[in-house]
This record gives sequence, structure tokens and C-alpha cells, in this order.
Amino acid sequence: MSPSRLICLALSVLLITATGLVADETPPKPLHMVGDHWTAWDPPTSVPEGTEVYIVQRGDTLWDLASQFYGDPYLWPQLWERNNYILDAHWIYPGDPLVVGMEVTPVGEALSPGDADTATMEPDVDGLGLDTTAAPPMQLGSESDIYCSGFIGPTDQTFGFEIIGSEYSGSSYDDPLRAGYGTQSGYIMDLSLGDIVYISGGREAGLMPGSVFTVVEAKGIVKHPVGKRTLGEHYRYNGRVRILSTQDTTAIAEISHSCHPISVGASLMPFTPEPVPLARYSGMIGLNDPVSEEALVDAPMIVLSDAGVLSLGQGHVVYIDRGTEDVYPGDLFTIYRPTPSEIPPLMIGELAVLSVGETTALAKILDSRQVVHVGDRLFPRAD
Repeated sequence: MSPSRLICLALSVLLITATGLVADETPPKPLHMVGDHWTAWDPPTSVPEGTEVYIVQRGDTLWDLASQFYGDPYLWPQLWERNNYILDAHWIYPGDPLVVGMEVTPVGEALSPGDADTATMEPDVDGLGLDTTAAPPMQLGSESDIYCSGFIGPTDQTFGFEIIGSEYSGSSYDDPLRAGYGTQSGYIMDLSLGDIVYISGGREAGLMPGSVFTVVEAKGIVKHPVGKRTLGEHYRYNGRVRILSTQDTTAIAEISHSCHPISVGASLMPFTPEPVPLARYSGMIGLNDPVSEEALVDAPMIVLSDAGVLSLGQGHVVYIDRGTEDVYPGDLFTIYRPTPSEIPPLMIGELAVLSVGETTALAKILDSRQVVHVGDRLFPRAD
């Protein structure tokens, strides 16, 4: 087969329109040969024994494969999450292996494109050997939990660009449709969805129309509940802007997503899409088998609540003091509170990790029996 035909075959991909995602029209580059097929990614050459593997075929999409293997196309993020060598969910390449994530009969240690016929699984439940009594995968949160929260980063972190003005800059009037919005030196302070803003960078800085940036606001220093050491600065995500056009040193953008009020002077960082993690969550564990006090001595801990909420419960987003070396999106933990007496630690609720940074992670409380507080400890579930 000629290289040109192989490239055409490799580009047999489809936009996952039903998920609300918008694909980049330009496919990832550069393509390179892996085995006998072309791909933009670096797929694995081996997988653990017992892992179900599917070889991507022409015309496949994560959307369709999630429907085939999990019975629900909206579970496509689980496929993406289990195959993190795919850097853009919109582009998958015939010949690349996909780990579906269900344990069945071993497929062997090595993978090659020639294994496609034997590694491909049929979509019938009996053939897959699935445990139909197990809890189905569920989304552990929502996109707003991730994109409207933030992260804990270095106290001296700098960002490449900022909002230097808006379409209201220099105006001396108050728009009656924006009643209650404060003005200062001619600027309307609180910007929101659809407003036009101006960015401190243009073509010379590499900005291009269509680029998306997250609006970031520093909210204060975060101290660890135990020892009061500085964990970093809490940076809140206020929304996103999309570049409409660029000039030599400036750019014009539109606020495409708004979580909190956005103001002139806000910092911008490149937007990175993250899938909402999925896991099989069967509800809170019982009270009759708590962990020991010793098991919680060096356990992960809740160190900050989103929006400064003090009394936390089901649905609240929090930050924990573990990062990429210790936790992964989708990890489940039971929330415990040490007790001052000889009684066992108190089981408070359950929590799931949504997004992981270098030293801290974002998590969501799935269930709670009592009020959850900053300082409560976490113990991994054995689901």
C-alpha cells in the first residue's frame, strides 16, 4: 500500500458531535509509522494480562465504541481516560490499540497490527465476559466542577497573557441592561458571556484565531491544616475566552464561557480540555469496619474548599494534598475524621478525584453522613 493511501486510511476519524465537543479542523501532526499503520500518537506496545483490547478500525469513533462496549455513547470519556496516549479525543487512527478496561481472558503481552482480528471483541455481553451485576460506570462530576473551580499552584506563578481592556473601555455610561455592574475609570468591572475583550498579545506572541484561554484569578495563599505550611496560591477559573482575531501585539477575543465575574486585568492560561472521570461507585461503605487510627496518620487530607465553604457535603468540590505521584482522576476515597477518644475514626462520607495537579488535586464529595470539614482524612476505597 502506498504511503499516500496509508495516510488517508489513518485520517479516517469522526467528530464526536453528540457530546458537544468541537474538533480542531487540523489533524494532529506529524504522522509517523507504527507497525503497518500511520498515527499521530505513541500507542503502547504491551498491556497487562487480562486487559481487553480493541484495534481501531476505519470509521470508528470513541462515541460509537463506548456505545458498543459500554452500552452508552455518553461514556466515551472512559475510553479516552483509559488510553491517555490519545492526546485529542477527536482523532483516533486505524491500527491503534484501545484498552477498553474490562478484565477478560488474556490477550498476551505484545500487541501488533496483525493481532486486530483476535483482539477485537464482539459487542455481546456474554462474549465479553462482563459482570452484569457490577455497578455501571458513572460520571463522578460535571464539566463545570472542573472548569469552574481552579487549582493550587506556586505563589509566584506567572501567566503569559492578560485582559487589557473590553468593549466598554473608555465608556462613561452605565448600560441599563447591565444594571448593578460597577465602573471604575471608565471600565465596566464585571464582564460575562458574550462580552468582547482585548488581550495583551498578538501574532508576534504566537496567538491565533480560534485559540481558547482560561481566565484565572488569584484568590489567596493556601495553608495546610496541619503544620500551617504554605501549599501555594489558589487560582480560580472564572471562565474562558476565544480569540477572534489577532493584530501584531494585541488580540480581540470573546468571553465564551463564564463561571464568575471577569474583569480587566485578569490573567489567561491556555485552556486544556479534561474528560470528566468515570468509575464504578456503589455508594457509601458501612460503618461496621472503619480503618485504624494509625492508617490515617499520613493519609491524604482535604486542605481547601471551593468558594471558601466551611460546612461541606454532597456535591461540594474540594482540594486535597496529593498530586500526580499519588492519585489519579477517578480514584475513590472514604472520608474519615480522627476522634479524640479511643473510639475508631468516624466515617463521614465518600469522595472522588476529578483532576490532578503536580502537588494537589481537585475532588468532589459524592456522599456524606455528616458535615465534612477541611482537615478531614481520606482512605482509598477498594472498589
